[in-house]
Amino acid sequence: MIIRENVPLSELTTMRLGGPARFVIEIETEDDCRDAFDFAADKNLPVYFLGSGANSIGKDEGFPGIILINRLKGIKTLEESPDRLVVEAAGGENWDDFVDFVCQKGFSGVEAMSKIPGTVGAAPVQNIGAYGQELKDTLKSVSAFDSLMSEFVEIDASTMDFSYRHSIFNSGEKAGRFFILSCVFEFTSHEMTPPFYASLQSFLDENKILDRSPATIRSAVSKIRSEKLPDPDETPSAGSFFKNIYLDKLRAAKAREKGVPVRETEKLDADGKPYLELKVNTGWLLEHSGLKGKTFHGFEISDKAALVLINRSAKTEHELELAKSEISAAVKSKFGLTLNQEPVYIEEPRLSDFNQEESSEEE
Repeated sequence: MIIRENVPLSELTTMRLGGPARFVIEIETEDDCRDAFDFAADKNLPVYFLGSGANSIGKDEGFPGIILINRLKGIKTLEESPDRLVVEAAGGENWDDFVDFVCQKGFSGVEAMSKIPGTVGAAPVQNIGAYGQELKDTLKSVSAFDSLMSEFVEIDASTMDFSYRHSIFNSGEKAGRFFILSCVFEFTSHEMTPPFYASLQSFLDENKILDRSPATIRSAVSKIRSEKLPDPDETPSAGSFFKNIYLDKLRAAKAREKGVPVRETEKLDADGKPYLELKVNTGWLLEHSGLKGKTFHGFEISDKAALVLINRSAKTEHELELAKSEISAAVKSKFGLTLNQEPVYIEEPRLSDFNQEESSEEE
């Protein structure tokens, strides 16, 4: 267990903002979890879980508690047949390395989530997704350390209350309780089938790609993302800064009256009943509000992918708040829709958020 003191959050997050965290502890073994929480209890300090820092924003005042970073490694095949693959991956594993592992074995379920920055342990917290695939569709269970009961537990995916960028790990009374040690996934040999998201379909058409194997879809998505999205290790950003917007029928009708395209997708609810999902691509709203490529208080709305907010010169979280306010007001004025921020702030009382960037899912 590695303990550091007074570490700037700007060094731990990809937006490069934030004052010092009092302590940072790197978890290298499962037993480190118990020791880390004992350390926190002895000092009566709050705890915040951090992955790669791609979806958290440091505040100017820093964080007065303990940041726990997952460094657990390992990918293990539990079951494998021609039609089925069950894999356990440690929480500190790089997400894209894990996707590559699955695709190389020829199994489907995560290939459209290629190149999403972050760790495996982060993925369930936000129920990450891209181009029609979501984590909830392949996750079976997680192993975790329950900080409330001070014990190791297994949690079935059916109890995680998954929805769009939501789970028990980032919302409600259980947020901040479970430090995810590893995840178990189940994959099939089936391929993705149309209809695809417009940007993915366009890429396949333009390059005359008919193959739909996991490796081919992974390659296509990787190239799309590399052309649109900055590498957070090189260019300060938090990936897709604003969430896509989900509407009911009435609000969708009002949006359409203002010329907003609403994507309709047939889905099944928790009881297996079909319903129509109505979604607005926030990148479209930003672009058609005339904001693409513009800079606000040191933050640039990417001219390649409007959902991405790039930190060009800002030094403070206060500047980010000013930029976000002006951007949101412009969209609200033109389309009557409210933007919601994707990254979360490292602060109390929200004590948990493994970091993972949501794909922009550009149309």
